[in-house]
This record gives sequence, structure tokens and C-alpha cells, in this order.
Amino acid sequence: MSEITANHNQFAYSVSEISTALKRVVEDNFGQVRVRGEISGWRGPHSSGHAYFRLKDDKSVLEAVCWRGSLGKTAFKLEEGLEVIATGRVTTYPGSSKYQIVIESLEPAGAGALMALLEKRKAMLAAEGLFDEKRKQPLPFMPQTIGVITSPTGAVIRDILHRLSDRFPCHVLVWPVAVQGEGAAEQIAAAIHGFNALSGSPPKPDLIIVARGGGSLEDLWAFNEEIIVRAVAASRIPLISAVGHETDTTLIDYVSDCRAPTPTAAAEMAVPVLADWLLTIMEHGTRLFAAVTRSLEQTSELVTGLARGLPHPRRLMEAAIQRLDDWSERLYTSLPAMLLQKQQQLAVAHAKLQPHNVVQSLTRHAQDVIAHSERIERLIMRNIQDREQKLSGILQLLESLSPVRVLERGFVMVRDSAGKLITRAAGLHKDTLTLTFHDGIKTVHTD
Repeated sequence: MSEITANHNQFAYSVSEISTALKRVVEDNFGQVRVRGEISGWRGPHSSGHAYFRLKDDKSVLEAVCWRGSLGKTAFKLEEGLEVIATGRVTTYPGSSKYQIVIESLEPAGAGALMALLEKRKAMLAAEGLFDEKRKQPLPFMPQTIGVITSPTGAVIRDILHRLSDRFPCHVLVWPVAVQGEGAAEQIAAAIHGFNALSGSPPKPDLIIVARGGGSLEDLWAFNEEIIVRAVAASRIPLISAVGHETDTTLIDYVSDCRAPTPTAAAEMAVPVLADWLLTIMEHGTRLFAAVTRSLEQTSELVTGLARGLPHPRRLMEAAIQRLDDWSERLYTSLPAMLLQKQQQLAVAHAKLQPHNVVQSLTRHAQDVIAHSERIERLIMRNIQDREQKLSGILQLLESLSPVRVLERGFVMVRDSAGKLITRAAGLHKDTLTLTFHDGIKTVHTD
């Protein structure tokens, strides 16, 4: 009976008082701790931006809270199964009678943990064929517009713009993004999709460069995120990755169409050297001019050689005119003789025929002779006209091929003292030269 009375006299705490007392005890003894464990129950940030999950090992589970401000400072993306070291304070949550750690900072449990996660993700994406060489696009030779995805401040964007300006000035579109920390991967992926979706003004880039400077594995972790790898794989615009230093490798390097060791090297890969190409064009122009000049000289020599074997057009015409006159004279001479012959034949026939038949027969014969003579005359005149037209065409052709016409166009035939034609500058020596112009011949002496 006395024991029951004693229990009734003991002080009774309220639930809140007990919770507050426990909270004070826990926080006083575990005000700042570092806890190593594996992330469990990860569902991503809450709509408020805070994250609620658990840390566990093979025996126990510890509830964890990471406020939005601390979560945004994390250099890598949290995910299920990742082993981390959390720094914070242990407290209680009276609403559910549980203790938990309020995380102030997170770091991977050594580089090995991140590397194991990286290799696992790399193998998964490679199995999908996202890293295959056959799907990579060739870089454009001379891009008119280049899109650069990087931080708007710092040396990276200045180095890229300076290098592009030195080598081959072109239009550059900068899409500013965060390149480290929470949300960086999502911003970079959105920028890649954004450049691909452009149409009109500003123009869609012909090439994209994704760049940032060097850093630790944690600093560069955003470029190992799956969302970036898939965005690059889906890009219809060729893309150069320039993340970190030459020794740094991230998953974006495997999926990009070309990997540059540094941002400056990416600019050098993107465009040729304008001065070098201008020099190349000038060299090609010089070679083309020399080739055309040689071709003209060879053609001139060929025409000159052919002209030597042809008679003068006027001589050809004189012979043709003479033949034409001879044929005309023969024609007009043979026509009266033929008429006379016919008249003689008619006279012989007249002596054999009766007078009334003779008149009729003579009349018919005379008409036939006249008609026949007219036809012959028309044929002869037509033949003469045809031959005159052919001779005129031959004369025009010969006139165009004549060396005289070549000389009238400003060319000069140069012969040495022996009469040999000089066609090249190398054949010119000290001598007395004969220069043949279209209107005369001059003699000059070379030193």
C-alpha cells in the first residue's frame, strides 16, 4: 500500500517536457559530429527544397535532414546507395519521437565511392550505345555561329572568346549556367536542349562548346550526371566537351562528338586559322593564273604552227574566183554552140519533112530548146551561188586563223637573228631580234 502511495506522489512530466529534455541531452552530447553511412530512401529534394532521407550501415539506420541551403552547396548529386560522410548535429524530432542528424555538409566517403558510382554509370550508358563512335557527328569546317555553355564569369569564357577572335572571328552565343553544385547538371542539359530548339533569331548554332575549368572529382561531378549525357546524345548540333584539364575525364567526354583537353583547345578545334586559309587561297590563285597563262601560250604556239601550213586566205580566194570566171565563160560559150547545133539538126530534119509539119516541128523544138536553156541557166546560177557561199565561209575561217589576225589583237612574233621563233623568256639571249607586228616589222637589240 505504501509503494502505491509513493508512486502517486512522484512528479509527472508532460510529453513535451520529456521531449524537450531528451532533445537537450542529445544536442549537448552530439552538437557536432561526422557520420559515415550509405544514403537510403532517397527521393530527391522536397517541394520546399529540403531533403529527407536516411543514413545506414549494416546494423543501424539514422534519419537525416539536409536543409535547402546546405543541399545547394553539395558539389555532387546525391543518389540512392552512395556512401557519404555527413557533418552536422544530432537532434530529436518530437513530432515522431525520433532522433536524426541535421546535415550541414556532405562529402563522398573517399574518391573510391564516387569512382565506383562513376564506373557503374559509365557501364550502364555504354551498354545503351551512347558512347559508340558511329553515332558521333563530324564538326563543321567553318561554323558561322558557335554556342558556348559555361559560367558567364571566370577565365574560361574569356579564353574561348579571345582564341576564336584570334583564329577565325565568328558569331558566338553564350548560354550562362552553373557548372558546379546542386542544379548545375539540369541547367547544362537545359542549355543543350535550348540551343537545339532555336530557330530564327538568334540563329541556331552550327557547333556547341560545353566548357569549365579544372577541379576535383567532386567539383566536376555535374558533368558525370546521366541527364547531361542523354542531352548530349540527343543533340542534333555537333558538340565539343572541354571540361577540366587534360587529365580530367568525365562522362560528357565519352558522349560528345569531340573532346578537347582544355577550353582554349576547344576553340582551336572549332575554327580554322583565317590567315592560313587566306594564304592558301592566294597560292591557289597564283597557280591557277600560271596554268592559264601556260595554256594560252601553248594554244598560241599551236595556232601559229597551223597557220604556217595554210596558204594566205586571199590566195585561196583568188584561185576560186578564177575558177568561177572560167566556168562562167565556158557556160556562156557552150550555150550558143548548143543552140547552133540544134538549129543545124532542125535544118536537116526540115529538108526531110513536109512544109506544114516542118513548121510545127520546128516550133515545138524551139520551145523545148528555150525551156531547156532556161533550166540549165537557173541550175548554173544556183550552183554559182552555192559555191560563192562556201568560198565565203572558207575565207572567214581562214581569216580567223590567220596569223595576221592574231597580230592585230596585240600579239607580236619574236624571232632571233637566225629566224628562229622565240616562244619563252628562257630562250631570250643577247641577240638582234626581229619583232613582227600586224602593221610592220621592227628590229631591236637585246643586251
